[in-house]
Amino acid sequence: MTKKYDAIIIGAGIIGACVGFELAKQGKKVLNVDKLSGSGFGSTSGSCAIIRLHYSTSDGVAMAREGYYYWLDWSKYLGKADPTGLVKYINTGCLVMKTEKNHYLENVMAALDDMHICYQELDPEGIRKLIPIIDTRRFGPPKLPTDSTFGESNGTIPGAIYIPESGLISDPKQSVHNVQVAAENRGADYLFNAEVVDILQRDGRCRGIKLADGTDIEAPVVVNVAGPHSHLINDMAGVTEGMNIKTRPLKQEVCHVPAPEGFDYNNLGTIISDSDTGVYSRPEIGNHVLIGSEDPECDTLEYVDDPDNYNQNFTDQWTTQVMREAQRLEGLTIPGQGKAQGLVDLYDTSDDWIPVYDKSDLPGFYMAVGTSGNQYKNAPVVGVLMAELIGACEKGHDHDHDPVKFTMRYTRRICDVGFFSRLREINPESSFSVIG
Repeated sequence: MTKKYDAIIIGAGIIGACVGFELAKQGKKVLNVDKLSGSGFGSTSGSCAIIRLHYSTSDGVAMAREGYYYWLDWSKYLGKADPTGLVKYINTGCLVMKTEKNHYLENVMAALDDMHICYQELDPEGIRKLIPIIDTRRFGPPKLPTDSTFGESNGTIPGAIYIPESGLISDPKQSVHNVQVAAENRGADYLFNAEVVDILQRDGRCRGIKLADGTDIEAPVVVNVAGPHSHLINDMAGVTEGMNIKTRPLKQEVCHVPAPEGFDYNNLGTIISDSDTGVYSRPEIGNHVLIGSEDPECDTLEYVDDPDNYNQNFTDQWTTQVMREAQRLEGLTIPGQGKAQGLVDLYDTSDDWIPVYDKSDLPGFYMAVGTSGNQYKNAPVVGVLMAELIGACEKGHDHDHDPVKFTMRYTRRICDVGFFSRLREINPESSFSVIG
């Protein structure tokens, strides 16, 4: 007997869970399906779970500001306690270096001002007062360690901004389980170890999914939130050609290294976004520093054809990132060969690193894709956005010609969903990196 739902969400990461939760709150019969064995087991489990407010675009800042309040209000958002424990928001603050690449943060500060987000402008002396172990010399633009000028300074950093309302979530995988429990309390179902192999269609519209075991599950609405597998699902649905902005999986390496000896980095460190050295970092449990890449132009980005078959080992990129961070943090040691710690995972990236939250050319088939690296923090807002979009389109609204808009809950700002359209041109304001 074929199972039937009002909506099927392909993916049980943080964004897929939040989309399903919002639809379930509307009284819809919802199923989240995932090929892995539990919620949050995919790329969400590898997320750095950073909650920051600075983005390259004003719309990005507005989404992040709205999302920030959901994490602060987490238990009220869920409305149902998870017996295995709720995640916690840990405030660290965020230091963003001014560079020529980010236009000395002029656009970022204007967007922060527009959202009434408090920040401090710091000169090099102010940066040192905030974090005494920071080296304020300028090393950029970022280089490879094989460059003979790597590590040579060429002046002093022009300054930075410090945004105190920034931090991280204690356990990204557990955050998804929190949302799963809340959604199930609203009648939603989850199905794991279930691989989608086809998108069912009938009479010119989406009608559900087919699983690898031959099971058909029917629904008039299917939402692709499959992370690094999202391009494969779009291909199954036959909607890729109708997208001006496309997605593909990108390998990322994240480093965990001990903080400089004698400095309490867990309590005194901050998130650091540093396009001068080409890395970002944050405090990591055990007085470690977590280091990720801001994808500078000198690096070769490793896109992956098959998200189920790629090199999951650390490479020279791991050492490069630690060496770049060691330029900024005095006393940071570089572990020797065989001592690399951290994780290797995939991002689901779009052509301009801004996600696609949209309908598709196949009626009933929707997409929340291209989200990796910078959208974890926005997941609760994206859930609301997708529910608003789906509700309007299923009632006949022509979103492509008259983009759906809705008022965000906390900031009361109007969100124009057209900003995330699959039909948009590449956004020149983007950082074209994990910053978004």
